[in-house]
Amino acid sequence: MTTPTPSVDPELKALMRRLKLGRLLDTLPERLALARSHNLTHAQFLEQLFSDEVQRRDTDSAGLRARAAKLDPSMTLDAWDDTAEITYDTAVWAELVSMRFVDQARNAFILGPVGVGKTFLATALGHIACRRRIGVHFERADRMHKRLKAARLDASYDAEMRKLIGVDALQPLDVTETADIYEICVERHHQAATVLTSNRDPSEWLAVMADPLLAQSAVDRLKSAAWELVIEGESYRQHEKPTLTNPTGPPTRTGRRRRT
Repeated sequence: MTTPTPSVDPELKALMRRLKLGRLLDTLPERLALARSHNLTHAQFLEQLFSDEVQRRDTDSAGLRARAAKLDPSMTLDAWDDTAEITYDTAVWAELVSMRFVDQARNAFILGPVGVGKTFLATALGHIACRRRIGVHFERADRMHKRLKAARLDASYDAEMRKLIGVDALQPLDVTETADIYEICVERHHQAATVLTSNRDPSEWLAVMADPLLAQSAVDRLKSAAWELVIEGESYRQHEKPTLTNPTGPPTRTGRRRRT
């Protein structure tokens, strides 16, 4: 015979809502039934209940941070297709996933040819950082430079630069405005972590910056404190093609990453 799910007293509901614990009401009846069937003590029951609430709040907080950072919600580590025919140093990747480079204000370069998943992995790092309550800003360099140019016209440039300099993790792709990049690099050096993806080697970045001296200074600062993850192999984007089993998104597969 199935044990009926316990009901929740209206007065208890009102008290929980006053304490801003109303979301716990969604699972409280099931938790009460579980506590009864497993003979949990009051302390064990409360620990389980509060653990549910902490996990919910952490998830909601990470989601808010990820949306504010403009991270693609589909590019998370658990959505990465391990069967992709690419190679990279898994030890370096494990170090980046640990987020120690952010704590140490170091940088990360994710390098490789077009389409191998550089942006996906960089975005996945952003989601991990959001779950750990680290401030993240994700932006393509061309859009960032357009925004900074517009900011010069409406006197908001200084405020925009302070945001970029102060954020915990910054993710541009290219370098086009030497002066802005130089200022960002100088101010963030040994102060905050910067993640960059590029299909060019760092030595080639100098050619796209207008002032050779500022370019050398900026790139030298970036490289001196950077991990480098080099990805090689076929295009990862073919794994995002719709299939008959999953017509709306990338196939969900499991497997092992190829080691280098």
